[in-house]
Amino acid sequence: MPRPDNGLALRSYRGSSGCTEHYITIEAPGQLSLARQIDTVAQRYAEALQSLNLPPESAIFRRIYLSDIANQAALLRQSSLFQEPLDSPVAVSMVQQPPLPDSKVALLAYHLESPAPLRKSILSPESMLVESNGLGHLWSTRLCATNIEQPGSTAEQTREVFDRLIGTLSARGATLADNCVRTWIYVKDVDFFYQDMVAARTALFEQQGLKRDTHYIASTGIEGACSHRYDTVLLDAYSVLGLRQEQVSYLNDFDRLCATKDYDVTFERGTRIAYADRAHHFISGTASIDTSGEVVHRGDVHRQLERTIENIDALLRSGGAGIGDMTHFLVYLRDPSDYGIAEGYLAERFPRIPRLILRGAVCRPEWLIEVEGIAIAPHDAPALPQF
Repeated sequence: MPRPDNGLALRSYRGSSGCTEHYITIEAPGQLSLARQIDTVAQRYAEALQSLNLPPESAIFRRIYLSDIANQAALLRQSSLFQEPLDSPVAVSMVQQPPLPDSKVALLAYHLESPAPLRKSILSPESMLVESNGLGHLWSTRLCATNIEQPGSTAEQTREVFDRLIGTLSARGATLADNCVRTWIYVKDVDFFYQDMVAARTALFEQQGLKRDTHYIASTGIEGACSHRYDTVLLDAYSVLGLRQEQVSYLNDFDRLCATKDYDVTFERGTRIAYADRAHHFISGTASIDTSGEVVHRGDVHRQLERTIENIDALLRSGGAGIGDMTHFLVYLRDPSDYGIAEGYLAERFPRIPRLILRGAVCRPEWLIEVEGIAIAPHDAPALPQF
């Protein structure tokens, strides 16, 4: 199936405040060496920024997907995709999730143009803060245990990475419960280690005031890996400092999907953050699930994808948005041979929405595909903070 021209796609949202958000996806051409694929992605990225007239300092977040991180991370760290200018830091994530159908490298990039001044600062090697309009947007990336000599338990690693996030938030007067909006949790060998992560996260959330009768955090828990041989958990997170309670709501449609707590998993299906002129809808990893928490269309990836997209649309509609408001799709496939089916469906139905299709097993083997992303929709509430 054809991919976007030159492997590059982008989508922008400009609100009435004049602030414009840009999402860019780039896939490297297959059958090239790693060095040439990295160079090609970097070149196409530079061309995209030039076409949008975006300066390098507009970069906020980049996630780089690799097919074999243990052997590829060192070369990637030397590239402009990973490094950032000292006077304009960028939150950079790196994860092993092979880009399909045949690339070694793919990129998701987020850029921000704002009429209000942006101040970016590095709080630690894993955390970058963007301050604007009285709010602090905290991007935390590459949180892992960095085990290089011996294995540690998945439960211990889960607690460690969340404790580091909690420590960063606490130092800024924030909490996991009140300020963390979105997490991405990558679990090595998800069929084996996922439940240990879930149990440890549930216990930690209880301690942090995240319970069945309060709320959880939008999240994706999916197979992936960092560059350390013995690490089984990798965490990225997005938090907003100064977030008001009235800005936050949660996306659900109980006519189509059950609550995650019904099957003892502690995440929100989606979180909506409202601003004066727009609302961000963070869609968690979503699969072909019904109101009883059961897998629908077992063994049929096409029908599972259809149901997944219907579920995402229902979640978005509960927050006043729709599937057409998605800025990008991240699609995870258990079986890479299903790439053609997924790519064909998305290319036909959503040709203007950037997408990356990645190899990543979902938490239940019966789920052949999972989809996540972020939607942005207009919102008119002048009393709320500007984004």
